[in-house]
Amino acid sequence: MNIAIAASECVPFAKAGGLADVAGALPKYLRTLGCDVKVFLPKYNTIDESKYDLHYEYAIGEIPVRVAGAAWPVHVSRANLPGSDVPVYFIDCPHFFHRGRIYTNDFDEDGRFILFSKAVIETLQRLQWVPDVIHCNDWQTGLLPLLLKDNYSWDRMFDGTATLYSIHNIGYQGLFGKSVMDIAEIRPDRFSALEMHGGVSMMKGGILSAEIITTVSETYAQEILTPEYGAGMESYLLMRRDDLHGVLNGIDTEVWNPETDPHLPHHYSKENPGGKYLNKKNLLEKVGMPYDAARPLIGIVSRLVAQKGFDLIAETFNSLMELDAQWVILGSGEDRYERMFTAIHHALPHKVWTYIGFNNELAHLIEAASDMFLMPSRYEPCGLNQMYSLRYGTIPIVRKTGGLADTVHDWHEFQSFGSDEVNGFSFNDAAGYALADAVGRAVEMYDSNKPAWHQMMMNGMNADLSWDASAKKYVKLYEMAAGKRGT
Repeated sequence: MNIAIAASECVPFAKAGGLADVAGALPKYLRTLGCDVKVFLPKYNTIDESKYDLHYEYAIGEIPVRVAGAAWPVHVSRANLPGSDVPVYFIDCPHFFHRGRIYTNDFDEDGRFILFSKAVIETLQRLQWVPDVIHCNDWQTGLLPLLLKDNYSWDRMFDGTATLYSIHNIGYQGLFGKSVMDIAEIRPDRFSALEMHGGVSMMKGGILSAEIITTVSETYAQEILTPEYGAGMESYLLMRRDDLHGVLNGIDTEVWNPETDPHLPHHYSKENPGGKYLNKKNLLEKVGMPYDAARPLIGIVSRLVAQKGFDLIAETFNSLMELDAQWVILGSGEDRYERMFTAIHHALPHKVWTYIGFNNELAHLIEAASDMFLMPSRYEPCGLNQMYSLRYGTIPIVRKTGGLADTVHDWHEFQSFGSDEVNGFSFNDAAGYALADAVGRAVEMYDSNKPAWHQMMMNGMNADLSWDASAKKYVKLYEMAAGKRGT
């Protein structure tokens, strides 16, 4: 199949969240399955052209793309996804994309991604490459399925082209004023397919216009059908529930591999896990905390925001600090949580170490050195850190939501189904007492049942967390989408 993937971010060129990881990994796995894949990405001025060997596409030349009644000059550059022959086409329009960051609060944020969506279609026209499916992602390309059927319906080239729309986080819906209709030059009678709170939602456009809708875990696909998690989109998703599918993200098992990870002072494997404990000792020495093999180390690497459940930690802080465990926290976010973890660090330096900011090397070392990894998210569409933890033999403690529910199986809940199923600890209620209970159970087992702990570690390290299975599911959904377009 011919698959075009349109995304506002893509590793390693531009990253703000998990979408970038998907856009950078999935195409390479689709390629191994025989798909012809092309990726389309805005050319932000933060992208290093020489580092990634971008080349101007002279055969395409300048493309006039209409936004808000004006024709903006667009040029296209090309590079390959590193380690593959998958081409990435960079949509270059300095007026919209040379702003020093991926996303802005500028008045024309809607116009920026309307131009991108139109430019993807117009680049395909000039390449004369007909995709079976255009895979759109999040609100930034939510209008593309509708544009294909409205503005570009005259082009018979796309008669057989279907669209698949992926929701990575339903909380970001591309809400703008009604003027979007004029900016995108969409017919007025299409307004009902976009209307939200009197304005326009680009995400709604993708939900109602694409042949197939996906999100990033099976549990999240069910959760967003409810008022609690649907963020106002649940009624539209219920209309399309037969076309809504959850596909769990994979991880890049070459980047996240304890046997070869260049960020680790000591490599290890499931056959020879001794290096894990040397990494723990190394990290604790670095941060000035005493090393005790009998005392578990709990790691956190996260955005420090309420969505990630840090209000639950604040709620049960005293109970958590009474446990015989050490903590290492890496992240940044809301001031109140940055201040909370900084204060704990200074009050209990023998027990808690906090790094405010981001450090990729430290993130890898925390995953490898920790005995447990805490993710108490209020909602988590997929989550990646729990999968990194499993791969590194680190036991995840999570709230049972979204992709966390799909990947982490609680010892006390699943052991009756067989020891191969269990790999961590989880809790249901978004409440401090439930979090404290799960962490307490984990600390107690670490202290009292080493064989069970080792079994959980091995279960996690044996799991297939790569993109292989997920890519095969996407191919089936692409085939389904193409079939629906053909009917």
